[in-house]
Amino acid sequence: MAEIQSNIQNDIDTISKIDAVSTILDVILKTTGMGFAVVARVTEQKWVACAVADHINFGILPGGELELETTLCHEVRMYNSAVVIDHASLDQKYNSHHTPRMYGIESYISMPIVLKNGSFFGTLCAIDPSPASINNPHTISLFKLFAELVAFHINAVEELKTSEISLLEEQKTAELRDQFIAILGHDLRNPIGAISNAAQLLLRIPDQDRVNKLAQIIHDSAYRVKNLIDNILDFAKGRMGDGIDIKTSVHQSLHVELSQVISELQLSHPERMIDTHFKFVDPISCDGTRIAQLFSNLLANALIHGNKNAPITVEALSEHGKFKLSVINSGDKIPKEKLNGLFKPFYRGDPKADSKGLGLGLYIAQEIANAHGGVLRATSTDEETRFTLTLS
Repeated sequence: MAEIQSNIQNDIDTISKIDAVSTILDVILKTTGMGFAVVARVTEQKWVACAVADHINFGILPGGELELETTLCHEVRMYNSAVVIDHASLDQKYNSHHTPRMYGIESYISMPIVLKNGSFFGTLCAIDPSPASINNPHTISLFKLFAELVAFHINAVEELKTSEISLLEEQKTAELRDQFIAILGHDLRNPIGAISNAAQLLLRIPDQDRVNKLAQIIHDSAYRVKNLIDNILDFAKGRMGDGIDIKTSVHQSLHVELSQVISELQLSHPERMIDTHFKFVDPISCDGTRIAQLFSNLLANALIHGNKNAPITVEALSEHGKFKLSVINSGDKIPKEKLNGLFKPFYRGDPKADSKGLGLGLYIAQEIANAHGGVLRATSTDEETRFTLTLS
């Protein structure tokens, strides 16, 4: 019983959200000259008023109930057809019916409200203690139109509720997924660190070519996994609203951190040439670790997508309160329509066979630039593709 009452209250609330209902009831009274109009929820057990226009003090308010068997709406629900009476006391079918006598009504019209799924919601009714000329095609068509309009609005409100519930569920699922990614990434860091450290120890063993080759494979794989984990963690934090966190300080030796990135990536790509042009005149206010991460993502992207037979150029300049970092490679020109998509998460364009990343590197790089209040841009011509970070 409590569940039924709750559902009825939900239906009343739904009707109360439909502004058009009060206008429809007022138009009905003005058009027919009748004194009471109602949108009623009618079930197998209940008749409940959801919205009312009352000019005759009939005494029913929204939420008010009538005993179902005392109403003609009960018959409307059973047969799913309208009931229309001009003058009950002169009507052969209804002059002895208990409903007109019990409620003192002479004119009556009730039209079924049927929802899109075919279920019976209730009725659109009007009554009056005096006779009214309503049993005619014009009035019946008007009531049918209004009943369909009420049903349309009920469907719209319910569909909106369903969409909102689905959206909330999707948001919860996304939040749980991002939390899982964050926890997974955090827990993976320790074993990856151990693998990397072990590989570095193996690399120090002299005169063991096979050991060195295996250690190199372990080292390269650990480095790639570490970058993937860092990008996944940053992406998950951004999705959870934390954004990219930075710890800014004045750096006198950012070139050392950038050189370390080059050395690490050079180990994975020993056949590639990386030309560096550094000019550090003034100290730089930034998060050195994050700038190194940004640079690592840009350089890794150039190594993967650039012409393997041409060198990659890295330029870094710091003077007059500005810092500019560029990574340049030759190769196929990136079409203009694809340039804007490069910084979107999971964007991989037309990945090459050896490109198996998640498509987060450039997105994270741009997020790091944004966190510093800087700008990261990409340009591409037939001669070169250039990614440039500018901080000021």
